[in-house]
Amino acid sequence: MKESRFYAYISRMKHIFRWSLMKNSQPESLSVHTLDTAVIAHCLGLLRNRRFGGNCNVERLVMLAMYHDCSEILTGDMPTPIKYYNPEIKEAYKEVEAVANKKLLGMLPEDLRPDYKPFFDHSGEDPELLKLLKAADKISALIKCVEEENSGNREFSKAKISIMESIEKMGIPEAKTFVEEFLPSYGLTIDELN
Repeated sequence: MKESRFYAYISRMKHIFRWSLMKNSQPESLSVHTLDTAVIAHCLGLLRNRRFGGNCNVERLVMLAMYHDCSEILTGDMPTPIKYYNPEIKEAYKEVEAVANKKLLGMLPEDLRPDYKPFFDHSGEDPELLKLLKAADKISALIKCVEEENSGNREFSKAKISIMESIEKMGIPEAKTFVEEFLPSYGLTIDELN
C-alpha cells in the first residue's frame, strides 16, 4: 500500500496564519479559523432547521466547513484586499485554489477520494449549504475582528465594519440571528462570562 501524505498536510493548518497584512494581538491559525467556522456553521444549520423551517443537512454543512480552506495549506492565506482586487485576480485565485484542492485530493488513497471529493469540489453542492458556509466563514472573521478590538487593537476596526456589512447584504436570517444572539458575548471577559 502506498504511503499517503494527506493527513500530514491537513495537520499543517496549524502553521498557516491568517490576516498577514494586519497587526494581530493574537495570531489566528487556519486550524483555529476552521474549527470556529465549523462550530458556527453547525449553529447556522440548526437555526435554519429549528427556527426558519429549513431542512438543512447539518452534518454535511459541518464537513464542508472543516475542509473549506484546505487549499490554503498549499497556497497560504491570500489577503482579502489582494484576492478581491479585481475580477481577473479573483478568478485566477479560484483556479489556484482548485489546483491546490485537486492536489490534496490526489494525496488520498484512491478508494477514499470519492468520499472526500465533494468537500474539495463544490460543483453540484446544495447552494443553500454553500450560502450558510459562506456566512459561517464571514462570522468567524467578524469574531476575529471583535476579539482584536477588545484587546485594544484598532487595526481590525474597518475590517469589522466591512465584514458586518457583507453579512447583512447576504440576507441570511440565521446569520443575522447568530450576530444578534451570540456575537455580543464575544466581547465579555472570562469573569463576565461566568
